[in-house]
Amino acid sequence: MDSSSGISSNSSGLQNSGSEEDLQLLMDQRKRKRMISNRESARRSRLRKQKHLDDLMAQVAQLRKENHQILTGLNLTTQQYLNVESDNSILRAQAAELSHRLQSLNEIVSFLRPGNECSFPQRSQLMGWLNGQGWSTVLGIVL
Repeated sequence: MDSSSGISSNSSGLQNSGSEEDLQLLMDQRKRKRMISNRESARRSRLRKQKHLDDLMAQVAQLRKENHQILTGLNLTTQQYLNVESDNSILRAQAAELSHRLQSLNEIVSFLRPGNECSFPQRSQLMGWLNGQGWSTVLGIVL
Protein backbone atom coordinates (compact mmCIF):
# COMPACT_ATOMS: atom_id res chain seq x y z
CA MET A 1 0.00 0.00 0.00
CA ASP A 2 2.77 2.30 0.76
CA SER A 3 4.23 1.85 -2.64
CA SER A 4 0.94 2.48 -4.39
CA SER A 5 0.30 5.64 -2.43
CA GLY A 6 3.83 6.87 -3.24
CA ILE A 7 3.24 6.37 -6.88
CA SER A 8 -0.05 8.14 -6.85
CA SER A 9 1.37 11.12 -4.92
CA ASN A 10 4.28 11.21 -7.31
CA SER A 11 1.96 11.05 -10.29
CA SER A 12 -0.28 13.85 -8.94
CA GLY A 13 2.88 15.95 -8.49
CA LEU A 14 3.67 15.37 -12.14
CA GLN A 15 0.13 16.31 -13.05
CA ASN A 16 0.36 19.47 -10.97
CA SER A 17 3.59 20.48 -12.63
CA GLY A 18 2.06 19.70 -16.05
CA SER A 19 -0.99 21.81 -15.19
CA GLU A 20 1.21 24.64 -14.03
CA GLU A 21 3.18 24.48 -17.27
CA ASP A 22 -0.04 24.41 -19.29
CA LEU A 23 -1.37 27.34 -17.28
CA GLN A 24 1.89 29.25 -17.78
CA LEU A 25 1.78 28.45 -21.50
CA LEU A 26 -1.82 29.65 -21.69
CA MET A 27 -0.95 32.86 -19.84
CA ASP A 28 2.01 33.44 -22.16
CA GLN A 29 -0.22 32.95 -25.20
CA ARG A 30 -2.78 35.40 -23.84
CA LYS A 31 -0.01 37.86 -23.04
CA ARG A 32 1.36 37.56 -26.61
CA LYS A 33 -2.14 37.97 -28.05
CA ARG A 34 -2.70 41.05 -25.92
CA MET A 35 0.69 42.44 -26.94
CA ILE A 36 -0.06 41.84 -30.64
CA SER A 37 -3.53 43.35 -30.22
CA ASN A 38 -2.07 46.39 -28.45
CA ARG A 39 0.54 46.84 -31.19
CA GLU A 40 -2.16 46.64 -33.87
CA SER A 41 -4.31 49.09 -31.96
CA ALA A 42 -1.35 51.48 -31.60
CA ARG A 43 -0.63 51.13 -35.34
CA ARG A 44 -4.26 51.97 -36.19
CA SER A 45 -4.11 54.91 -33.80
CA ARG A 46 -0.93 56.20 -35.48
CA LEU A 47 -2.59 55.82 -38.89
CA ARG A 48 -5.66 57.76 -37.69
CA LYS A 49 -3.44 60.49 -36.28
CA GLN A 50 -1.44 60.66 -39.52
CA LYS A 51 -4.63 60.85 -41.58
CA HIS A 52 -5.95 63.60 -39.29
CA LEU A 53 -2.65 65.48 -39.65
CA ASP A 54 -2.78 65.08 -43.45
CA ASP A 55 -6.37 66.34 -43.48
CA LEU A 56 -5.39 69.35 -41.37
CA MET A 57 -2.44 70.11 -43.66
CA ALA A 58 -4.74 69.95 -46.70
CA GLN A 59 -7.18 72.26 -44.93
CA VAL A 60 -4.36 74.71 -44.14
CA ALA A 61 -3.31 74.70 -47.80
CA GLN A 62 -6.91 75.29 -48.91
CA LEU A 63 -7.42 78.11 -46.39
CA ARG A 64 -4.15 79.75 -47.46
CA LYS A 65 -5.28 79.56 -51.08
CA GLU A 66 -8.66 81.11 -50.19
CA ASN A 67 -6.92 83.76 -48.08
CA HIS A 68 -4.67 84.64 -51.02
CA GLN A 69 -7.69 84.91 -53.32
CA ILE A 70 -9.51 87.13 -50.82
CA LEU A 71 -6.46 89.37 -50.41
CA THR A 72 -6.08 89.62 -54.19
CA GLY A 73 -9.76 90.57 -54.50
CA LEU A 74 -9.41 93.07 -51.67
CA ASN A 75 -6.37 94.68 -53.29
CA LEU A 76 -8.20 94.90 -56.62
CA THR A 77 -11.28 96.40 -54.96
CA THR A 78 -9.14 98.87 -53.03
CA GLN A 79 -7.40 99.96 -56.24
CA GLN A 80 -10.74 100.37 -57.99
CA TYR A 81 -12.03 102.39 -55.03
CA LEU A 82 -8.99 104.67 -55.18
CA ASN A 83 -9.49 105.12 -58.93
CA VAL A 84 -13.16 106.03 -58.43
CA GLU A 85 -12.22 108.43 -55.62
CA SER A 86 -9.68 110.09 -57.91
CA ASP A 87 -12.25 110.34 -60.71
CA ASN A 88 -14.81 111.76 -58.27
CA SER A 89 -12.32 114.35 -57.06
CA ILE A 90 -11.64 115.44 -60.65
CA LEU A 91 -15.38 115.55 -61.41
CA ARG A 92 -16.07 117.61 -58.27
CA ALA A 93 -13.39 120.11 -59.29
CA GLN A 94 -14.82 120.28 -62.82
CA ALA A 95 -18.35 120.70 -61.44
CA ALA A 96 -17.18 123.55 -59.20
CA GLU A 97 -15.42 125.23 -62.13
CA LEU A 98 -18.46 124.82 -64.39
CA SER A 99 -20.73 126.14 -61.65
CA HIS A 100 -18.51 129.21 -61.32
CA ARG A 101 -18.54 129.73 -65.10
CA LEU A 102 -22.33 129.34 -65.20
CA GLN A 103 -22.68 131.90 -62.44
CA SER A 104 -20.43 134.29 -64.36
CA LEU A 105 -22.42 133.76 -67.57
CA ASN A 106 -25.71 134.28 -65.73
CA GLU A 107 -24.36 137.56 -64.37
CA ILE A 108 -23.39 138.64 -67.90
CA VAL A 109 -26.82 137.65 -69.27
CA SER A 110 -28.62 139.50 -66.51
CA PHE A 111 -26.40 142.52 -67.15
CA LEU A 112 -27.25 142.48 -70.86
CA ARG A 113 -31.04 142.18 -70.43
CA PRO A 114 -33.03 145.14 -71.69
CA GLY A 115 -34.19 147.43 -68.96
CA ASN A 116 -31.03 146.92 -67.00
CA GLU A 117 -29.41 150.27 -66.45
CA CYS A 118 -25.71 149.95 -66.67
CA SER A 119 -23.35 152.72 -65.93
CA PHE A 120 -20.08 150.92 -66.24
CA PRO A 121 -19.17 150.19 -69.01
CA GLN A 122 -21.85 151.46 -71.28
CA ARG A 123 -24.13 148.82 -72.71
CA SER A 124 -23.29 149.71 -76.29
CA GLN A 125 -19.57 149.43 -75.59
CA LEU A 126 -20.06 146.05 -73.94
CA MET A 127 -22.19 144.80 -76.84
CA GLY A 128 -19.52 145.91 -79.27
CA TRP A 129 -16.88 144.09 -77.34
CA LEU A 130 -19.00 140.92 -77.15
CA ASN A 131 -19.73 141.04 -80.88
CA GLY A 132 -16.04 141.41 -81.59
CA GLN A 133 -13.94 139.03 -79.58
CA GLY A 134 -15.90 138.84 -76.36
CA TRP A 135 -18.30 136.05 -77.25
CA SER A 136 -15.50 133.77 -78.29
CA THR A 137 -13.82 134.52 -74.97
CA VAL A 138 -17.03 133.93 -73.02
CA LEU A 139 -17.83 130.79 -74.98
CA GLY A 140 -14.23 129.61 -74.60
CA ILE A 141 -14.78 129.60 -70.87
CA VAL A 142 -17.72 127.26 -71.28
CA LEU A 143 -15.96 124.96 -73.71
